[in-house]
Amino acid sequence: MPPIMMTPLPEDLPGAIRDTKQRLRDQIGDVGAALADVEAAMRGKVAEVVEARAAGKVVFPVIDFDDIAGGTVPEEMVAAVRERGCAVVKGTFDRPEAEQWDRDIAAYLETNRFAETYRGPADQVFAGLASSKPQIYPIYWSKPQIKARQDERMVAVRSFLNGFWKTESEGQVWFDPTRDTGYPDRIRRREPGSSSRGLSPHTDSGSIERWLLPEYQKAFRHIFAGEWQAYDPWDAAYRSTIHEYASDTGCSAFRTFQGWTALSAMQPEDGVLHVVPIPDAMTHVLLRALQEDVAADDLCGAANGQALPISDSYHALLMPALTPIPAIEPGDTVWWHSDVIHAVAEVSAQERWGNVMYIPVSPYCEKNAAYGVDCGRAFLRGGSPSDFIAEDYETDWIDRATIDDLTPIGRKQYGLEPW
Repeated sequence: MPPIMMTPLPEDLPGAIRDTKQRLRDQIGDVGAALADVEAAMRGKVAEVVEARAAGKVVFPVIDFDDIAGGTVPEEMVAAVRERGCAVVKGTFDRPEAEQWDRDIAAYLETNRFAETYRGPADQVFAGLASSKPQIYPIYWSKPQIKARQDERMVAVRSFLNGFWKTESEGQVWFDPTRDTGYPDRIRRREPGSSSRGLSPHTDSGSIERWLLPEYQKAFRHIFAGEWQAYDPWDAAYRSTIHEYASDTGCSAFRTFQGWTALSAMQPEDGVLHVVPIPDAMTHVLLRALQEDVAADDLCGAANGQALPISDSYHALLMPALTPIPAIEPGDTVWWHSDVIHAVAEVSAQERWGNVMYIPVSPYCEKNAAYGVDCGRAFLRGGSPSDFIAEDYETDWIDRATIDDLTPIGRKQYGLEPW
C-alpha cells in the first residue's frame, strides 16, 4: 500500500495565490460576468429553500433506514437528496442500542478518568470561526465507535450515499462505492445546561487547496474554464487523487459525505447542525475569491490548516438558506455532501444532551485505503489517527476496543485484512 501523501505548502504562499488567481481569471475571462450569472442562479435556489422552509416542506430530506435496506427509497426522496446534498436516515440503529452506546461511552470516559487528564483543545481546525472550542472529545477507539463504523447497517447507508456520486468519468474509476474504509473520528458530548458559541459557516476537506492544487482545479475544471453551468457537484473526477497541503488539521481521506450518528435526542433549537442545502454553491465560493474587491493574495479569508470560512462579507446571498436539521432521535444518522456549507448553531443553557459520534462516508480508493492502513496501526496501539493531533489518550485505557472486537468488515476498514 502506498504511503499517505500530502502536498508541501508553497514557500511563497502569497505569491502562489496571486499567480494562481491571475491564471484562473485569464482562463475564465470575464469573472465579474461569471459571478453575476452564478449569483442569479444562487438567489433562485436560496429563495426556493427559504420558501420551502417557511411552508413547512422538506428541506433536509428524511429517509427511513428500512427503505434503504429494502431498496425502496421513494424516487422523490432520492431526487431531494441529490438536490439538497444532505439527508437524515431515521433508524439507522435501534434507539435502545444507541442509548446503550451513549452510556457505554460515558462509562469509558469515567473509568479512564478523562476529565482529570484532558489537556484542552489542541486541534485548531476551527480557528478563525465563531468558536475554537467545540465540545468535542478526541476519543477514537471506544467499543461503541468501532461497532457503529463496522456495522452492516452503517455500511448499507454509506453504500447508498456513495451511489449519488458519478464514480466513472474522464476515463477513470475514482472509487469503489461498495467498499468501505473506517475513517475514525471523534465524539461530541454536550451536557444539559451547557452553552456553546457554535461554529460559523464553513466547509471542510480543503481550504486554499480548492484554488491552488492542480487536482482540485481539475475537479472544478468547468468552473475555472468559464463553464460553470456544466459543473456537477456529484462528479467524483479527481477528488480521490487530491493530496492536500501538509498541516496538523488536514484530512487524508476523500469523504463523499460527512456525517454523524446521534446518541441522544435533539431538536432544531438545540445548537444543532445547519446547512446551506445547495451542493453547487461552491461555484459561488470559488468565483467570489477571484473578484476585483478581493486582495490579490487573499482567498476570502481562507487559510491553510483551517476550515474554509463562509462569511457575510463575501457570501451573504447564501446565508438565508442556512437550515437546521429536523428533530433527531438516538440511532438516527445525519449526512451532508463534502462541499456543502454547514455550521453549528449557538446555544445557551441547552435543555437536552447533544451527543454524537462523527462517522463520515469514506469509500475505498487508493488514497483512503492508504489512510485506513495508517489508522489500523493507530488502532492497535490506541493512538490518535494521524489526521488529528497526537494526543494519544487511549493508549493505556481500560476497555478500549481491540482487534478481537473487529469483524471482517472492521479489519478491512483499517487495512488489517485484505478486501
